[in-house]
Amino acid sequence: MWTTAAPWCAHHRIRLLVPAIFVVSVLFFFLASPRSSPSFFAVPASREHSPVRSRLIWAQRRVAEWRPCEWWRTGIPAPPTRNGYIRIYCYGGLNQLRRDLCDGIAVARLLNATMVLPKFEVAAYWNESSGFADVFDVDYFIEQTRGYVEVVKDIPEEISLKEPFHVDCRKRKGHFDYVETVLPALLEHRYISLTPAMSQRKDRYPSYAKASYCQGCYNALQLNKKVEAKAIELLEAIPKPFLSLHLRFEPDMVAYSRCEYRGLSSKSMEALEAARGQDRNVLTGDAARLWRNRGKCPLTPSETAFILQALGIPTETNIYLAAGDGLMELDGFTSVYKNMYTKSSLLAHEDFERMHGNTKAALDYYVSVNSDAYVATFFGNMDKMVTAMRTVQGLQKTLVLSRRAFANYTAAGLAEDQLAKAMWDAHREDYIMGRGSALPEHCFCELKL
Repeated sequence: MWTTAAPWCAHHRIRLLVPAIFVVSVLFFFLASPRSSPSFFAVPASREHSPVRSRLIWAQRRVAEWRPCEWWRTGIPAPPTRNGYIRIYCYGGLNQLRRDLCDGIAVARLLNATMVLPKFEVAAYWNESSGFADVFDVDYFIEQTRGYVEVVKDIPEEISLKEPFHVDCRKRKGHFDYVETVLPALLEHRYISLTPAMSQRKDRYPSYAKASYCQGCYNALQLNKKVEAKAIELLEAIPKPFLSLHLRFEPDMVAYSRCEYRGLSSKSMEALEAARGQDRNVLTGDAARLWRNRGKCPLTPSETAFILQALGIPTETNIYLAAGDGLMELDGFTSVYKNMYTKSSLLAHEDFERMHGNTKAALDYYVSVNSDAYVATFFGNMDKMVTAMRTVQGLQKTLVLSRRAFANYTAAGLAEDQLAKAMWDAHREDYIMGRGSALPEHCFCELKL
């Protein structure tokens, strides 16, 4: 029997052996193939070997993205006669100014008013004077808003001889009815100045006012040629590819948050105490824990570095720091991510010193909009504008880090690899669903992929 079965066994061994050799060869090819050199868009060949840090956030397949809605791309003509002239007064830094201006464009259309070029009130913020034309292209703004709202550089002499009647709506929140409250003053005085309400509910505006807001905010504001030339010079000086990081951990901001931080350097503590003064006491006890778990406390530079690593961002990534002066504890970031660049390090010292504060902010804005990737540690006015403009240009590698997730997971006792995995999961969900941008729904529409 054995001699009879031998040829059969030998024949079937060969049949089994040939596929096995093929499978082993294929596995060897894939496992032994040489790796490409690490890059910003590749999986990092990092010192950490945990599964969490072998992934890259930008490589995740998205299931939804946002695009500018088509409905507002065509203007909705205003009535041929106007109710008067309105000038928007904008306060604060560049991105606060833009916020007020965008709101003002919608209000001008809502009230059927002719809009005079806005006035930028920046003295209290920058301790200097700069206007709309010092940053933005006036003619481009007028041309791009045509068909949505009428904008003029000057007003008739008989009207310009008197000061505009001022209406300050800054303290109004929620649904504030401009037609009911402001239109009577416009009809009476024919020329008013207006400071828009904060946190106004734009979803209740009629479609023509929403369209004017979207067009004016996202298609009509272009840097003037001088500022744009300097911004292009700065962009070209940054090694490519690069990530723009808007990191916020200045004394004023941390003091305003009323959050407690342990382990800061003595220099940072002195700056923080000076910024707190008498009116910004640190929260304690249950109030402090609740506040932090709601995501109200800014991420420190070292926490930011940890989260970037958890998201698979290689430590050799070129990073442009889009931030002002005075960041505290920056060593906690640069000790991990060493390839960091700033506008002050890349531009000539004389050029940098002569710039207005708004011009410096405009450079950060321009570089961030045109970067290969953008990450924000705080969702402020600049982050809202940058993420929106990147969406307009189809640039989707944009993410706002979750302070709430970091606070809640650390409060639960997670640390090191467990915390890294939790941060990966939280941010991956935001990124693939397109939620990291938090765009105005009346201007941007969700696109299922």
